Amino acid sequence: MDDAQLQELLHKRGEVPRHVAAIMDGNGRWARQRSQVRYAGHYEGVESVRDIVEACAELNVEYLTLYTFSTENWDRPTLEVKALMRLLAHTVKKERANLVDNNVCLKTIGDLSQLPRRCQLEIQKTVRKTASNTGLTLVLALSYSGRWDMTEAARQLAQMVANGVIDPEDVDEDIVGGLLDTGNIPDPDLLIRTGGEYRLSNFMLWQSAYSELYITDCYWPDFRREELYKAIRSYQDRDRRFGRVPVNGNGYETCSSDS
Repeated sequence: MDDAQLQELLHKRGEVPRHVAAIMDGNGRWARQRSQVRYAGHYEGVESVRDIVEACAELNVEYLTLYTFSTENWDRPTLEVKALMRLLAHTVKKERANLVDNNVCLKTIGDLSQLPRRCQLEIQKTVRKTASNTGLTLVLALSYSGRWDMTEAARQLAQMVANGVIDPEDVDEDIVGGLLDTGNIPDPDLLIRTGGEYRLSNFMLWQSAYSELYITDCYWPDFRREELYKAIRSYQDRDRRFGRVPVNGNGYETCSSDS
Protein backbone atom coordinates (compact mmCIF):
# COMPACT_ATOMS: atom_id res chain seq x y z
CA MET A 1 0.00 0.00 0.00
CA ASP A 2 1.50 3.34 -1.02
CA ASP A 3 1.58 6.48 1.09
CA ALA A 4 -1.35 8.17 -0.64
CA GLN A 5 -3.53 5.15 0.14
CA LEU A 6 -2.42 5.17 3.78
CA GLN A 7 -3.37 8.83 4.06
CA GLU A 8 -6.74 8.19 2.43
CA LEU A 9 -7.41 5.41 4.94
CA LEU A 10 -6.56 7.77 7.80
CA HIS A 11 -9.13 10.28 6.61
CA LYS A 12 -11.77 7.56 6.18
CA ARG A 13 -10.96 6.13 9.61
CA GLY A 14 -11.75 9.29 11.54
CA GLU A 15 -10.96 12.91 12.23
CA VAL A 16 -7.41 14.08 11.54
CA PRO A 17 -6.22 16.49 14.26
CA ARG A 18 -6.36 20.14 13.32
CA HIS A 19 -3.23 20.95 15.35
CA VAL A 20 -0.38 18.52 16.01
CA ALA A 21 2.43 19.47 18.39
CA ALA A 22 5.62 17.53 18.99
CA ILE A 23 8.34 17.39 21.63
CA MET A 24 11.22 16.19 19.49
CA ASP A 25 13.28 14.19 21.99
CA GLY A 26 15.99 11.58 21.62
CA ASN A 27 18.45 13.05 19.12
CA GLY A 28 21.42 12.64 21.44
CA ARG A 29 20.48 9.11 22.49
CA TRP A 30 19.95 8.15 18.85
CA ALA A 31 23.49 9.30 18.07
CA ARG A 32 24.98 7.62 21.14
CA GLN A 33 23.43 4.27 20.16
CA ARG A 34 25.38 4.56 16.92
CA SER A 35 28.61 5.72 18.57
CA GLN A 36 28.25 9.10 16.88
CA VAL A 37 28.54 12.62 18.27
CA ARG A 38 25.33 14.25 19.52
CA TYR A 39 25.27 16.70 16.59
CA ALA A 40 24.72 13.75 14.24
CA GLY A 41 21.39 13.11 15.92
CA HIS A 42 20.34 16.72 15.48
CA TYR A 43 21.25 16.66 11.78
CA GLU A 44 19.31 13.43 11.23
CA GLY A 45 16.44 14.93 13.18
CA VAL A 46 16.12 17.61 10.49
CA GLU A 47 15.24 14.83 8.02
CA SER A 48 12.40 13.80 10.32
CA VAL A 49 11.19 17.40 10.49
CA ARG A 50 11.11 17.60 6.72
CA ASP A 51 9.15 14.34 6.38
CA ILE A 52 6.66 15.18 9.13
CA VAL A 53 6.04 18.67 7.71
CA GLU A 54 5.38 17.19 4.27
CA ALA A 55 3.10 14.48 5.66
CA CYS A 56 1.09 16.95 7.75
CA ALA A 57 0.67 19.22 4.75
CA GLU A 58 -0.54 16.30 2.63
CA LEU A 59 -2.98 15.24 5.36
CA ASN A 60 -4.40 18.78 5.56
CA VAL A 61 -3.34 19.22 9.16
CA GLU A 62 -3.73 22.96 9.73
CA TYR A 63 -1.01 23.54 12.37
CA LEU A 64 2.18 21.72 13.30
CA THR A 65 4.12 23.06 16.29
CA LEU A 66 7.63 21.73 16.94
CA TYR A 67 9.45 22.22 20.24
CA THR A 68 12.68 23.18 18.53
CA PHE A 69 14.73 24.85 21.28
CA SER A 70 13.60 25.44 24.86
CA THR A 71 14.72 28.12 27.30
CA GLU A 72 16.38 25.31 29.29
CA ASN A 73 18.39 24.24 26.24
CA TRP A 74 20.56 27.33 26.67
CA ASP A 75 22.15 25.48 29.61
CA ARG A 76 23.58 22.79 27.33
CA PRO A 77 27.33 22.78 26.54
CA THR A 78 28.34 25.88 24.59
CA LEU A 79 29.64 23.93 21.61
CA GLU A 80 26.38 22.03 21.27
CA VAL A 81 24.32 25.23 21.49
CA LYS A 82 26.45 26.88 18.81
CA ALA A 83 26.09 23.83 16.57
CA LEU A 84 22.31 23.87 17.05
CA MET A 85 22.12 27.55 16.17
CA ARG A 86 24.19 27.00 13.03
CA LEU A 87 21.95 24.10 12.06
CA LEU A 88 18.84 26.19 12.69
CA ALA A 89 20.01 29.08 10.53
CA HIS A 90 21.19 26.72 7.76
CA THR A 91 17.96 24.71 7.75
CA VAL A 92 15.59 27.70 7.79
CA LYS A 93 17.47 29.18 4.83
CA LYS A 94 17.76 25.90 2.92
CA GLU A 95 14.08 24.99 3.35
CA ARG A 96 12.73 28.45 2.49
CA ALA A 97 11.98 27.66 -1.15
CA ASN A 98 10.45 24.29 -0.25
CA LEU A 99 8.11 25.93 2.24
CA VAL A 100 7.02 28.47 -0.36
CA ASP A 101 6.51 25.78 -3.03
CA ASN A 102 4.48 23.61 -0.65
CA ASN A 103 2.26 26.50 0.54
CA VAL A 104 3.54 26.21 4.14
CA CYS A 105 3.38 29.30 6.35
CA LEU A 106 6.15 29.60 8.96
CA LYS A 107 5.48 31.17 12.35
CA THR A 108 7.46 31.19 15.59
CA ILE A 109 6.76 31.37 19.30
CA GLY A 110 9.29 32.14 22.02
CA ASP A 111 11.85 34.81 22.85
CA LEU A 112 13.64 35.15 19.52
CA SER A 113 15.72 38.05 20.87
CA GLN A 114 17.88 35.44 22.61
CA LEU A 115 18.89 33.81 19.31
CA PRO A 116 22.07 34.76 17.41
CA ARG A 117 21.55 37.57 14.92
CA ARG A 118 22.04 35.29 11.91
CA CYS A 119 19.27 32.97 13.14
CA GLN A 120 16.93 35.89 13.68
CA LEU A 121 17.54 37.24 10.18
CA GLU A 122 17.05 33.89 8.44
CA ILE A 123 13.86 33.21 10.40
CA GLN A 124 12.47 36.69 9.75
CA LYS A 125 13.13 36.34 6.03
CA THR A 126 11.43 32.95 5.83
CA VAL A 127 8.45 34.17 7.88
CA ARG A 128 8.03 37.08 5.46
CA LYS A 129 8.43 34.89 2.37
CA THR A 130 5.79 32.40 3.55
CA ALA A 131 3.35 34.85 5.17
CA SER A 132 0.81 34.65 2.33
CA ASN A 133 0.81 30.85 2.14
CA THR A 134 -2.54 29.27 2.98
CA GLY A 135 -1.66 25.63 3.66
CA LEU A 136 -0.08 24.12 6.75
CA THR A 137 1.10 26.59 9.40
CA LEU A 138 4.44 25.39 10.77
CA VAL A 139 5.17 26.86 14.20
CA LEU A 140 8.72 26.64 15.56
CA ALA A 141 8.99 27.03 19.34
CA LEU A 142 12.37 28.72 19.81
CA SER A 143 13.83 29.82 23.14
CA TYR A 144 10.38 28.92 24.39
CA SER A 145 8.93 27.51 27.58
CA GLY A 146 5.40 27.29 28.89
CA ARG A 147 6.27 29.10 32.11
CA TRP A 148 7.96 31.90 30.17
CA ASP A 149 4.86 32.20 28.00
CA MET A 150 2.50 32.45 30.98
CA THR A 151 4.80 34.82 32.86
CA GLU A 152 4.92 37.19 29.88
CA ALA A 153 1.14 37.04 29.58
CA ALA A 154 0.75 37.76 33.31
CA ARG A 155 3.10 40.75 32.99
CA GLN A 156 1.05 42.16 30.11
CA LEU A 157 -2.18 41.57 31.99
CA ALA A 158 -0.86 43.29 35.12
CA GLN A 159 0.15 46.30 33.03
CA MET A 160 -3.30 46.44 31.41
CA VAL A 161 -4.97 46.43 34.83
CA ALA A 162 -2.56 49.07 36.15
CA ASN A 163 -3.30 51.28 33.14
CA GLY A 164 -7.04 50.90 33.57
CA VAL A 165 -7.44 49.07 30.26
CA ILE A 166 -9.24 46.19 31.94
CA ASP A 167 -10.86 45.58 35.32
CA PRO A 168 -9.57 42.57 37.33
CA GLU A 169 -13.06 41.05 37.53
CA ASP A 170 -13.23 41.00 33.72
CA VAL A 171 -10.18 38.76 33.35
CA ASP A 172 -11.15 35.36 31.94
CA GLU A 173 -9.52 32.44 30.14
CA ASP A 174 -10.04 33.97 26.71
CA ILE A 175 -8.17 37.12 27.69
CA VAL A 176 -5.30 35.21 29.28
CA GLY A 177 -5.09 32.80 26.34
CA GLY A 178 -5.08 35.68 23.89
CA LEU A 179 -2.03 37.21 25.58
CA LEU A 180 0.03 34.05 25.22
CA ASP A 181 2.54 33.80 22.39
CA THR A 182 0.14 31.32 20.78
CA GLY A 183 -2.78 33.72 21.05
CA ASN A 184 -3.88 33.34 17.43
CA ILE A 185 -3.13 29.60 17.23
CA PRO A 186 -5.65 26.94 18.33
CA ASP A 187 -4.66 24.59 21.16
CA PRO A 188 -3.02 21.33 20.09
CA ASP A 189 -5.38 18.41 19.57
CA LEU A 190 -2.56 15.86 19.58
CA LEU A 191 0.71 16.28 21.49
CA ILE A 192 3.41 13.78 20.51
CA ARG A 193 6.53 13.14 22.55
CA THR A 194 9.30 10.97 21.15
CA GLY A 195 12.07 9.36 23.18
CA GLY A 196 9.85 7.69 25.77
CA GLU A 197 9.84 10.31 28.54
CA TYR A 198 6.52 10.93 30.31
CA ARG A 199 6.62 14.68 30.89
CA LEU A 200 5.76 17.94 29.13
CA SER A 201 9.18 19.52 29.72
CA ASN A 202 7.70 23.00 30.09
CA PHE A 203 6.04 22.92 26.66
CA MET A 204 2.68 24.60 26.00
CA LEU A 205 1.51 24.12 29.59
CA TRP A 206 -1.63 26.23 29.22
CA GLN A 207 -2.43 25.17 25.67
CA SER A 208 -2.15 21.41 26.25
CA ALA A 209 -4.82 21.26 28.97
CA TYR A 210 -7.00 18.98 26.82
CA SER A 211 -4.49 17.77 24.24
CA GLU A 212 -4.38 14.03 23.62
CA LEU A 213 -0.91 12.81 24.58
CA TYR A 214 0.98 10.24 22.55
CA ILE A 215 4.27 8.97 23.99
CA THR A 216 6.54 6.77 21.90
CA ASP A 217 9.92 5.19 22.62
CA CYS A 218 10.94 6.03 19.05
CA TYR A 219 13.72 8.63 19.00
CA TRP A 220 13.01 11.74 16.91
CA PRO A 221 15.51 10.91 14.11
CA ASP A 222 13.57 7.68 13.51
CA PHE A 223 10.16 9.35 13.73
CA ARG A 224 8.95 9.54 10.16
CA ARG A 225 5.50 9.63 8.60
CA GLU A 226 4.72 5.97 9.40
CA GLU A 227 5.14 6.81 13.11
CA LEU A 228 3.00 9.93 12.67
CA TYR A 229 0.22 7.81 11.20
CA LYS A 230 0.39 5.53 14.28
CA ALA A 231 -0.02 8.59 16.51
CA ILE A 232 -3.00 9.84 14.51
CA ARG A 233 -4.65 6.42 14.62
CA SER A 234 -4.23 6.43 18.41
CA TYR A 235 -5.80 9.90 18.51
CA GLN A 236 -8.73 8.71 16.41
CA ASP A 237 -9.37 5.85 18.84
CA ARG A 238 -9.92 8.21 21.78
CA ASP A 239 -13.12 9.73 23.11
CA ARG A 240 -12.45 13.43 23.64
CA ARG A 241 -14.92 14.43 26.37
CA PHE A 242 -13.44 17.74 27.59
CA GLY A 243 -14.79 17.07 31.09
CA ARG A 244 -18.25 16.04 29.90
CA VAL A 245 -20.12 12.72 29.97
CA PRO A 246 -22.18 11.18 27.15
CA VAL A 247 -25.98 11.53 27.46
CA ASN A 248 -27.85 8.58 25.93
CA GLY A 249 -25.59 8.65 22.91
CA ASN A 250 -26.79 12.16 22.03
CA GLY A 251 -24.00 14.57 22.79
CA TYR A 252 -22.37 15.34 26.13
CA GLU A 253 -23.31 16.73 29.49
CA THR A 254 -20.87 18.84 31.51
CA CYS A 255 -19.64 17.35 34.77
CA SER A 256 -17.10 18.36 37.42
CA SER A 257 -14.22 16.17 36.28
CA ASP A 258 -12.83 14.44 33.22
CA SER A 259 -13.64 10.98 34.56
